[in-house]
Order: sequence, then C-alpha cells, then structure tokens
Amino acid sequence: MREDNQMLVLTHLSQLLDLITVVGGFVVPLIIWLTQKDKVYGMDAHGKMILNFQISIFIYSIICIPLIFLLGLGIILLIGIGIIAVVLPIVNAIKVSNGEIPNYPFSIEFIK
Repeated sequence: MREDNQMLVLTHLSQLLDLITVVGGFVVPLIIWLTQKDKVYGMDAHGKMILNFQISIFIYSIICIPLIFLLGLGIILLIGIGIIAVVLPIVNAIKVSNGEIPNYPFSIEFIK
C-alpha cells in the first residue's frame, strides 16, 4: 500500500460531479474506492465515508419531496442539503490535504 493524499483529495472532490451530472458524484467515488481501496492507504475508510454521505444525501433529498407540500418546508431543506453537499466535500478535501481526518456529519453508516 502507498500513501497518496492527492488521490484521497480527488476522491472527496469527485463528489462535486453531481453539480455537472446527476449521478457522477456517486459513481466516480465508487469506482475510485473499488479500484484503489487495496492500493492506497486510507482509501477504504475514506471511500466508505464518502459513499455513506452520498447515500444519506440522496435519502434526505427524497424525504424532502413530500415536505414541499407542507408550507414549502421541503424547499428550504433541499437548499440546505444542496449547500451541505457542496461545502462538506470541499472542506473535507482540504482537511485530507492537511493530513487531518475528514468528517461528514448527518451521514448514516450504511457501508461499514
């Protein structure tokens, strides 16, 4: 195994592909994780963290859809989820580049 902080940073930033494509922010980190988890030190933990975050964001977004009809609460929550989905990957990529441990709050642990 090799240490490759640049690959870890790239994996965190690849989540931002959701801004360009619909599923790229999930598929690209998944592919990177599956192909590099045995080659790059720490990739297994980071990949699981990222995928859990992406699945959680998707579930929270689905839950917000019916809430749109409840005084527009869902729209406000969707905006908040969108901001979190953009800011946290950037913040965590910076943390990884500085050698710190990333954190994705509100993330449900589906993949252990």
